[in-house]
This record gives sequence, C-alpha cells and structure tokens, in this order.
Amino acid sequence: MTFTHLNLQIWSRGQMFYYFAKMAPTGYSLTVNMDVTKLRVATKERGLKFFPVYLWLVTKNLNEQIEFKVAEKDGKIGYYDKLTPLYADFHQDDKTFSLMWTEYNEDFEVFYQAYIENQNKFHDNHGVLSQPESPPPENAYTVSCIPWVSFEHFAVHSYENKSYYFPSVEAGKFFEREGKTYMPLSLTCHHATTDGYHVGMFLKSLQNHMDNFETIVLP
Repeated sequence: MTFTHLNLQIWSRGQMFYYFAKMAPTGYSLTVNMDVTKLRVATKERGLKFFPVYLWLVTKNLNEQIEFKVAEKDGKIGYYDKLTPLYADFHQDDKTFSLMWTEYNEDFEVFYQAYIENQNKFHDNHGVLSQPESPPPENAYTVSCIPWVSFEHFAVHSYENKSYYFPSVEAGKFFEREGKTYMPLSLTCHHATTDGYHVGMFLKSLQNHMDNFETIVLP
C-alpha cells in the first residue's frame, strides 16, 4: 500500500480539514435504501455469496475518492492508495463475532477467492481478531452488516479520542417494496474529510455498480 502526504496549505480541503478536525471536531451519519434487486439476481445466477460482493462494491467505490482514504500517519496527514475492508465474521455456535479482513483487489475474482480462503482458514477462530498472526492493516476501514434488522437509521460512534478519518459502513436486512428488494445502508463519516457532495457521489456510483454488476466484473 502507498501513503501520500497532503500539504494542508495547498490542499483544497486544507482549511476545512483543520476546522472540523481541530477547532470543531464533527462527524455525521446517514442511512439510505439501496436497490439491490438486480444485484441479487446477478449474484444468484453466478452462485456467488452476497456479502463479499457487497464488500467489494462498497470498497471499490470508496476507493474512487481520495477524501474517503485520508488518514494520519506518523503525525502527518495523507491518504492511502486504497482501503481494505475490515468486517465482522459471525459465529453461529456462541453468537459472537471476530474481526476479519481481506485485502482489496480491483479484480473482483481475486478478491472473492481471497475472501473464501480467509473464511476457510480463519472462520472457526474466536476472539476479537480471527487472523491473530497479524493486526489489521493500516488502511483497514470498518464495513459490515446487521442481517437480522432492517433499520431506518444506524450510526457508529467512537468514544476514543484519536485521529480517525475513515468512513464506517453498515448494511441492514433486505426488505421488499413494490416488487423491488432494498438494503438499508448507513454511512458514518468525519466532516474533516468529506461533505455531502462526496457521499452523494459515492452513493450514485455504488447504485450504478449494483445495477450493472455483470458488466463490471466480466472482462
């Protein structure tokens, strides 16, 4: 992974970043309903698990904007070339979960196979981290789902005072409306790095990719 420093004096968001990071630390969250009708059909026809498809699509679209990839490293502000999904792996036996991650790859098939391999190798590991031989990578962001609840809003709040600017994404239980299938999607962001514009662009692109999944992943 590559980390590129940002000069706050010349970065277009430099003053805004300083204001919302240092003077008035602010975060926000919102929830929308994503139309997953076509995506569910496409995944079922190809015999794919929906969750890793969701992970890949969300990560792919977040990676398209620098603002979602901003972080502080060694006391300096910059951005990673890509984010890696850090997600919850649920254990049916004791109803707990462990954190797992799969390095993002622009090639969907490569990412999907890596996800399956991680499941086969680490799924039975309990505890906070399912991959205990190494900590989550520096570019890992939180993305998961609550498949038991179809919520109208969901927000993730950190009670630890630290410089963390990656978004958090949470999906909910599918629901049907007027012949279509929808999935609640919550996005929690730091205002220092992103505004409504960036969220709007992300959601528009994500919906387009969900509607046209086959044309994206096929050569």
